[in-house]
Amino acid sequence: MAAVVLVATRLLRGSGCWSGSRLRFGPSAYRRFSSGGAYPNIPLSSPLPGVPKPVFASVDGQEKFETKVTTLDNGLHVASQNKFGQFCTVGILINSGSRYEAKYLSGIAHFLEKLAFSSTARFDSKDEILLTLEKHGGICDCQTSRDTTMYAVSADSKGLDTVVGLLADVVLQPRLTDEEVEMTRMAVQFELEDLNLRPDPEPLLTEMIHELERDMSNVSLGPTPIPELTHIMVGLESCSFLEEDFIPFAVLNMMMGGGGSFSAGGPGKGMFSRLYLNVLNRHHWMYNATSYHHSYEDTGLLCIHASADPRQVREMVEIITKEFILMGGTVDTVELERAKTQLTSMLMMNLESRPVIFEDVGRQVLATRSRKLPHELCTLIRNVKPEDVKRVASKMLRGKPAVAALGDLTDLPTYEHIQTALSSKDGRLPRTYRLFR
Repeated sequence: MAAVVLVATRLLRGSGCWSGSRLRFGPSAYRRFSSGGAYPNIPLSSPLPGVPKPVFASVDGQEKFETKVTTLDNGLHVASQNKFGQFCTVGILINSGSRYEAKYLSGIAHFLEKLAFSSTARFDSKDEILLTLEKHGGICDCQTSRDTTMYAVSADSKGLDTVVGLLADVVLQPRLTDEEVEMTRMAVQFELEDLNLRPDPEPLLTEMIHELERDMSNVSLGPTPIPELTHIMVGLESCSFLEEDFIPFAVLNMMMGGGGSFSAGGPGKGMFSRLYLNVLNRHHWMYNATSYHHSYEDTGLLCIHASADPRQVREMVEIITKEFILMGGTVDTVELERAKTQLTSMLMMNLESRPVIFEDVGRQVLATRSRKLPHELCTLIRNVKPEDVKRVASKMLRGKPAVAALGDLTDLPTYEHIQTALSSKDGRLPRTYRLFR
């Protein structure tokens, strides 16, 4: 102990055997950090003499490069927007997707997605297309959704003419050879087999409930690919993304939030949304409760997906119907502001990515022939008031529900009972009595 005290004393005094060490303090311990030693006494907070004054970029919070929309003689709408950087993203968006398919031979949109960027009139194979893109550091992609088909290429701006010609050839003059069709069929079959081996209830339920979106009056009872849990999705018609109520519905969906019972995160991750506070935090047996909002050019769908043990299906459904009824009730100012802040944050963070900007520009111009800039959308979000959320929710609750379910459905309430609960004041299911249990 005495030795430790002696060493500490010597360190503090800078004396003894430590006097020649780098641990000394004071002027003798001065080190020159300047590379040339020409400015040894100038602090880092002061500018160096003789160095040009830096000019910094200024930001006023608004996007300077607006989207320009040009209509060609053939009716094609071209949306262009300047973006800093060496690379550009060019694509073609078509107002067509799986919603426009016939029931017979459904899945054509996904099939065409897999066939994209194969051989064309100018290119003999997919490899030739990829080699052409590699000369300009390019990558290509094709995505289909329910209402849009998108072909896109990102490449060096110097190769813009080549990329535009390649895109035109891919979209307008594909060969679709027997070999390519057969390879695509095998790829789709592998995807279906993988989905059957590892079924994911959320996309399955979403597909099922969209089958009902036209009449909104049927219940779809699915098979039992996941016997451990029962999954249910209840949806109500919302609005088109062309309507003014689209923003209040987006805020409402963010306010409902939700997620899985094992989700990690804190503020900003939806942990203070209604489905977390009122459902997952209060009912430990609920495995999942998540809100989704799907919006299209002619309609929309706001739905809640929930999962639980088959023995508690009835209670789970009643909890969901109660949450739907509460949407049309009082909206707390704090939760509303939190939902608006989170929606704004999510919007701005997503628009940091070039592909997301491209898709945002394309989808907006495809639907409205113009584009709202991010700061305009943020203003619309900030202007949402509690009465707006209450109004759109009350209007939504007057419609007929769509219901989809997977798993053990022995105790699932009837569609009529679910509809009655959504028409009531408290969201409770009608009581049922059984003579034999």
